[in-house]
Amino acid sequence: LNSLLHSFETSQFFQTLAKGFKVAVISRDNSRLEKLRGFVSPSIRDNLTTLVGNVGSEEEAEVVKHALLKSVGKVTDIVSSLGFSWWQGGPPHTQTLKELHWVIETLLFSTFVSWKVFFPLVRDDPNCTYTFITGGAGEKLLMPGTGFLTVGAASTLAFCQVLREEYPEVPCKLNQVKINTGVAIPERMAPGYLNHLDLGEAVATLVERKNTTHTVFPVNSPSDLKNVILEGNL
Repeated sequence: LNSLLHSFETSQFFQTLAKGFKVAVISRDNSRLEKLRGFVSPSIRDNLTTLVGNVGSEEEAEVVKHALLKSVGKVTDIVSSLGFSWWQGGPPHTQTLKELHWVIETLLFSTFVSWKVFFPLVRDDPNCTYTFITGGAGEKLLMPGTGFLTVGAASTLAFCQVLREEYPEVPCKLNQVKINTGVAIPERMAPGYLNHLDLGEAVATLVERKNTTHTVFPVNSPSDLKNVILEGNL
């Protein structure tokens, strides 16, 4: 069995458990990890490892990396999906520099720190993968009152581009899935939204196939996921 390090607790990747992966999830909030464990079927719960740690801090990320290796051994695949619920409560001129700094710290700095700490675990192995999950907020304003999210998300998109161009021949499969639409659980679906389990299956498929690298996969609609899963276009 492979080991999949997933750096943000989310139900999108339960499909990796069903495919036989061992999954490790890191979160700052233990209560969210407990909630996550409750969602997982008892038949596959043994394949889930949860760890409390702040991947936005170099020191704490190093600590949790050692805890991860002690718990699961070799890591073969990493999925980095760092995000948060955000509503800045007004136009940019009403906000403080502290608010903008917090958004950049959460979206860009944490992405950088987690990559710096965990990427060496998979960097030199052509059978390993590192996959970034990003979104369309970096290219368009979602709605008034969310402008700082666009700034932070755009920073993350730029960072991913830098890595593809700075490390063109790295053996590890380095990819990005850019989600340009909403993601929801089945009972909260809206037109054009992605089912979170379908998205999880698509990401698990990308990780499992290991046949692409340095590629951005835009997902704009459920039909994109259908093409990915059923027609193998990843």
